[in-house]
Formats: sequence, structure tokens, C-alpha cells
Amino acid sequence: MASRLRAFALAATFTLTAFSARAADIPRFEVEASWPKPLPNNWILGQVGGITTDKNGHVWVIHRPKSLTDDEKGASLNPPRSKCCISAPPVLEFDSEGNLLRSWGGPGEGYEWVGREHGIEVSDDGFVWVGGNEANDNAILKFTLDGKFVMQIGKIAPSKGSNDTTQLGKPAETAIDKDANEIYVADGYGNRRVIVFDTNTGAYKRHWGAYGNKPNDDKQAPYDPNAPVSQQFANPVHCVKIASDGLVYVCDRINNRVQVFKKDGSFVKEWFYEKATLGNGAVWDLAVWPDPKQTWLLTADGENNEIRVINRDDGKVVGTLGRSGRNAGQFHWIHAMAVDVKGNVYTAEVDTGKRIQKFKLVSDALK
Repeated sequence: MASRLRAFALAATFTLTAFSARAADIPRFEVEASWPKPLPNNWILGQVGGITTDKNGHVWVIHRPKSLTDDEKGASLNPPRSKCCISAPPVLEFDSEGNLLRSWGGPGEGYEWVGREHGIEVSDDGFVWVGGNEANDNAILKFTLDGKFVMQIGKIAPSKGSNDTTQLGKPAETAIDKDANEIYVADGYGNRRVIVFDTNTGAYKRHWGAYGNKPNDDKQAPYDPNAPVSQQFANPVHCVKIASDGLVYVCDRINNRVQVFKKDGSFVKEWFYEKATLGNGAVWDLAVWPDPKQTWLLTADGENNEIRVINRDDGKVVGTLGRSGRNAGQFHWIHAMAVDVKGNVYTAEVDTGKRIQKFKLVSDALK
């Protein structure tokens, strides 16, 4: 009995809805409450603006040192306020067991570091892309795995709008198409588009707005679940992901929807989730399930603080994970999410959440 109670306590809340597939095929998870391992050097994380996994199953995180309060970074004050803590460097790499492998980031020679860290992506050829969403964070930066600067697209300078091809607009997230050497940018908190660049040269390729149309920056009315659906993305355009069949998934966060496109920007379909949600919206991030058919999608909802498991074919929800709270397995402003090849899910929280979590796959959902 005790062992069963212990297992129940560790299991993250996961509710299944009726679905034609066997329940064992649907991803189910348990939180690993001790992941990651304690950071060295008296370090602490601030708001975690992005999380991703690489081809080796390592977990990459970008956090916001400036978001730490004085009591959180007390050891770094002059004179020190308390024994703990000191901000960790902005970029950290962990293995799947939670060991810290390397860290770097911040201002440096030859590039403009962002004012508020947001979004991280690691390409299979060994480069790290990061961005930001402070007022003039209108660029993305490319580094080696060890933090050596390679290239900058855009500038830390005022935005030029949703149809400018040289400057970004507080980009939220990126996705790499390795076969085409292209990087897709969810652009973002300032602009209302997806924009694509060459990963090697930074050259502009194409961009589009909601429904594949030309974006505009006209003032939008506040989201109203009873109004006709918006023909433009709202701010922020918060995520972009690419499936192996070439479909591109975009998080239109405040409009509570996922829009699906072909790589050329042609609109395919859209799905709405928790349409009555106000505040910060219901679609914050998305991950593609790593089985051969990429059967499922996971969507992170930072307003309702849950992860939804949805069928990639029709967008129907087949399960949910988590709820609002600060215990292990719960969320406060789940902001970003990643899944590794073994089906383990990693989450990042902002606002006062300021943490990362791991959820281990416990069902047979990878066949």
C-alpha cells in the first residue's frame, strides 16, 4: 500500500479523454521531482525564457538573470545581503539526468546581447540560436555550443514593422529546417508573422501572417471569444515548430489557437483551445511527439497552467497534464516546453515560477 501511495504522490495529474486508440498508446508522464540536480557555484535561475533539447538528448535552457529579486540574488549584492544566491549564466546545458554540462552567455565582444532572454534552439550541426523580447530586442543570435559568437540577424534597435525583411520584432522562438538550411522565427511580441532566414548567411527568404496573408501592424481590439476570429496574429506570435512531413505549427497565443501551414506559408488549418481564456492566452508553446509518425502534439498553456496532448491529425485533445501550483508536477506560467527522443518532457516557467521540470514518459507511446 505504501509503495502505491508513493507512486501516486509522484505521478503528475494526467486526465485521459475518450479516444479510439488504446490508452497505453497515449503519452502519460510522472514528474521527476529531483530534476535537475542542484546548480554549482551558489547559482540560481531566474525566469526561464526558453528550453529545448538537442540531438544527444541534452536539455538547453535560457533564463533571465535580470528577473532575480534582491532576496534571490542576495549573495551577489555589495555588501552581500545573504548567503545565497548568484545568478547562473543565461545559457545552460544539462544531460537527461540533470547534470549541468556547460554554461555561458551575456554581453560579449562583437555582438549585442538581448535585454530579456527569450527562446533557444540548438541545430543538429552544432549551433545555438537565442533571442529576446525586451523593447529593442529585434534580433536573433547564433553561437557555437561553447558560446562563441557566429552571426546576428537583425539589430538591438527599434523595430521596422511586420513587413521589414532586415529587422525582427521581439522574436519569441525559432525552429530549424536542417534539410533546407533555414531558420523559422515566431516574430513575435512586436511583429505579427513567421519569418524565414538562411541559417548560414542570414539572408531573408520569406514571411507571412495569419492564414498565410500579409501581416499588418494595425491596432487590434482586445481578444473577445464571442467576436469573429482575428484575421491577423495577435502579439505574441509565441512559437513555431516543424514536423517531418513539412507542416509548420504556429502558436497564436492570445487568440487561443494553433495555425498550421506548409513551408511556403500556405495556410492548411487551425485549431482553437480553451476559447474562453482571457489574460495571457491558452497556446504558449508546442512540441512534436518523437514517434515515427509524430502522432501527437503537446501544447503548453501558461494561463491555465497545463499541457495538452492532442492528435496531430485532427487537433483533438486526448489528455492533459498539470494544473496551477508550485508543487512538483504543477505549473506557474508554463512558458516553454521540449521533448526528447525518449518522450521525456521538459518545461520552463516564467513570472515567479522561475524553474525547470522533467516529466518522464511512463506509457508505451513511441511505437
